[in-house]
Amino acid sequence: MITGYAGQAIKSVLNSEKGFCKFLSANDTGATGGHQSGILISKSAMVMLFRKQELERTGIPKRTVKIRWQDDLETESCFTYYESKNELRITRFGRGFPFLKPEQTGALFVFTQQTDVDYSGYFLDTDEEIEEFLDAFGISPTETNSLIDIKKVLPEAQEKLAIQEFISGLDVDFPASALMSAAARAIEEKVYDHAEYIITNPDEKLISWTNMEYTLFRALEYARYGNMITKGFQSVDEFVRVANVVLNRRKSRAGKSLEHHLSAIFDGNGLEYSSQAVTEGNKKPDFLFPSHEAYHNYDFPTDNIISLAAKTTCKDRWRQVLNEADRLRDKPKYLCTLQQGVSGTQMDEMQAENVILVVPKPYIVTYPRDRRDRIWTLTRFVEYVKTIEGK
Repeated sequence: MITGYAGQAIKSVLNSEKGFCKFLSANDTGATGGHQSGILISKSAMVMLFRKQELERTGIPKRTVKIRWQDDLETESCFTYYESKNELRITRFGRGFPFLKPEQTGALFVFTQQTDVDYSGYFLDTDEEIEEFLDAFGISPTETNSLIDIKKVLPEAQEKLAIQEFISGLDVDFPASALMSAAARAIEEKVYDHAEYIITNPDEKLISWTNMEYTLFRALEYARYGNMITKGFQSVDEFVRVANVVLNRRKSRAGKSLEHHLSAIFDGNGLEYSSQAVTEGNKKPDFLFPSHEAYHNYDFPTDNIISLAAKTTCKDRWRQVLNEADRLRDKPKYLCTLQQGVSGTQMDEMQAENVILVVPKPYIVTYPRDRRDRIWTLTRFVEYVKTIEGK
């Protein structure tokens, strides 16, 4: 997990116009005993400090800006370009500035630009912080003292930061499942940027969203229970109580998660549907296409009504979908699952009951080879509904 000033610096680079980093030299920190004239910045970062017209003026170009250090102290500092020395420096830190001391020689200095006059600076002192920052952007120690290529940031680092940002913004221990699922989708979209997959590859999108929500949920569990588990429990009863809370929440989340993500897939493809619609005797199929109203309108063609159940696993629970919609008793019953493989015997039983599995394409290889042609991908199901609905 990315923490402390390294996390703040990474986040600042990602959310800023430009970023720069370098190791502080002895001259920067005053360790040489000479007169400190500010932090020397590579000319490769000139565009971050001055505009072209400012450099063309007579005299020594200077510019006053606001810099927030370590997300705390703010100074009015100065950018100065000494053309005669071909040096670019940040100067004027104010009396008692705490960060430029001889013992900080070798610290990694990270500098970011938010606007034309607003900047942020960070000093990473420990090996762990320095390695976290450099690893996040795929930078070797020899590639510092230059502008940071934000495009090189590793998705894993962006993912961790986005998850931490979500957790830190919560005002409850565990948010409702719909909020967790929506957050997982938002993080996945932000980090991996394949919104088009909702239409072009819904199978992959469903897997990516599900994996992201699992990662998000485990991170939240660790944030809420990590210290408690590390410190241990006062009694077996206390351990059992906490374990039951954790397990029950996991079970409840998993089923709802699949429903939420399927709804997002259907919304993204412009499908008409009702979720958790009541059919007969308070039965509730997870999804009815095109709507609850169409199902109860006997003038609406039965051939144009589709039901879909959503079950994370279906090895033992697939029979629950058989009687969810009396009107569709003789029609195929579609069951979307994340189950990776069931026996050939069970698949034969499903076929006898007219149950069609809808499985993300990459998971189909886990099913018996001679029965895989019975399985629908999510893409195929979505396209089928589009055809029935005249999309």
